[in-house]
Amino acid sequence: MKSTRIRILTIGAAVILAVAAAIAQGPHGFGGPGGDFGRMFGFFTDYLDLTSAQQDQVKAIWEKEKPTLEPLMKQMRQNHSDMRTLEASGPFDEAKTRSLATQNAQTMIELQVQHARIKSEMMQVLTADQKTKLAEFEAKRDARMSKHMPPPPED
Repeated sequence: MKSTRIRILTIGAAVILAVAAAIAQGPHGFGGPGGDFGRMFGFFTDYLDLTSAQQDQVKAIWEKEKPTLEPLMKQMRQNHSDMRTLEASGPFDEAKTRSLATQNAQTMIELQVQHARIKSEMMQVLTADQKTKLAEFEAKRDARMSKHMPPPPED
């Protein structure tokens, strides 16, 4: 059971990290126009049929949240780098490993809070039909992802 929870948390963290990374790069995505955020934004613009006013509102949300996300993403990259360095540095140091893991967990918590804030703000921009369409899309995505995770243990 503990292994399943860890696996679920790891996958969830990876998804949030990917979304946060795209968000942190702003409306032009990684490396300029057409980057990951640009593709994601274009997909949702088309898929949800956002009006130009809605697109402007969503872009404004991203720009407003970007200064909060950028340092969190920088911290995540630094935590990852520090953990790799520690793992390769010789004898296992549990205290340092726990310290880095704790820092990483706190950063992930902040990223999850930011993700929830951004999604909440974006949901206010959508019409009822767009919200329904997004919920259906997310349900399908969750179903696809659950196929890659083992079933929960029986009690």
